[in-house]
Amino acid sequence: MGINQDQVSKVMKYRWVVFVILALAYFFVYFHRVSTSVVASDIMSTFGVGAASIGLLGSAYFYAYTAMQLPSGILTDIWGVKKTAGVFTLLAALGAILTGVASSFTMVLLGRVLIGIGVGMVYIPVMKVLAIWFKKNEFASMSGVLLAVGNIGALSAAGPLAMMAAFFGDWQKVFLMLGIFSVLLAIGIFTLVKEKPEDMGCPSIAEIEAQEKGENYVAPKGVSKVPMGEALRQTFSAGMKFWPISIWFFFMYGSLMVYQGLWGGPFLRDVLGWDNATSAGILSLIAVGMIFGCPIAGYLSDKVLKSRKKVLIAGTAVYIVLWGVIWSQAGNITSTTAYILIHFLFGFFGGFFVVSYAQVKEWFPASIVGTSTGAYNIFPFLGGAIFMTITGKMMEVPSGTTASVAQYKSVWLLMFACMIFAFLCLLVSKEKGSEEAAVPVKVTDINEASASTQRYR
Repeated sequence: MGINQDQVSKVMKYRWVVFVILALAYFFVYFHRVSTSVVASDIMSTFGVGAASIGLLGSAYFYAYTAMQLPSGILTDIWGVKKTAGVFTLLAALGAILTGVASSFTMVLLGRVLIGIGVGMVYIPVMKVLAIWFKKNEFASMSGVLLAVGNIGALSAAGPLAMMAAFFGDWQKVFLMLGIFSVLLAIGIFTLVKEKPEDMGCPSIAEIEAQEKGENYVAPKGVSKVPMGEALRQTFSAGMKFWPISIWFFFMYGSLMVYQGLWGGPFLRDVLGWDNATSAGILSLIAVGMIFGCPIAGYLSDKVLKSRKKVLIAGTAVYIVLWGVIWSQAGNITSTTAYILIHFLFGFFGGFFVVSYAQVKEWFPASIVGTSTGAYNIFPFLGGAIFMTITGKMMEVPSGTTASVAQYKSVWLLMFACMIFAFLCLLVSKEKGSEEAAVPVKVTDINEASASTQRYR
């Protein structure tokens, strides 16, 4: 018997409601991620702190975000998408409000930690939504769309945040308003998000896909949730399927955040003498590049090359070349046009990292997709946290002075060298071929064994 086409239509429409409300939450993940770079000078002026403190503030987000990745995957698998994303969006709102009313740098730091914890629980729930509400051959493309939305958030932080702070005459008022809006967003998550199509009495995406292919769909039965310890064991023992690409992501995203999230803006001001507005505008082109690069990378992976690894290799190669230019030509290039092109391409090819989530996801069954993705997501943000801390020390200067070109070049050289090593890790990573099976789930009886093939995606 065929499935009801009205129900299919309902699923195909409502999945966009679920995606849009959670994508809006993800918008603020990126907004907060790069906001420190934009208001760094204002924070230093308001609270009388130096570069090391700003480096600590920038890294605080990433340490908190990193710490929440495994809990995010586990809670998403146990609590579900709605509760996980809704509760922690409220916590991020509290952090933004605290930042908005802070009377000391310590309060701002605490607010930053709360923001990092809160927004750190958004991405994995959205990835699970993509796995549950969208088809397998839509996953990389939709991941690219999601990252594009996030980078619109980064773009909003790079330019509009500076303009809003100037308009209100107080950068803290902007964070107070962000906190209030985030409370409303959390209410929207609790109200509108559905865990899966079946919650509306509709067929699952797997069932819809089976019908489109003319196949008989057999619903899995007798499959219990994989215990947390077993899910973690399967993930971290996956060897070359998991570790090389995770190490690549550590360096890839860490280097990206060192520039976009912390020192890119100060470099343009200190070395080139550009004002805040010009620097923010140039820096925002990284986000613009990602807005285009992320969905294009997903499309190339899903529809054109039908490969994750090939897309990642191409994007990483160009990204390394751009780091080489940024390092070797620091202080030599003064043309605004040149920096426009460099920053756009830096974001465009840097955004190809989005495809890596599909490469990792395909090695694991849907029953542990939250845990495995959460484990993978530890590495980029740990990279951001560690490199922000290290470079904060490298960039420290006496009060009242600015960093030298040589200091910036030292940071850029470190990132260039790290990316060469990361590229080697990427080359030896394993991509799942059509003939290869996902990491097997431990089953305890014959019913689970017979059903397990239905849950592999």
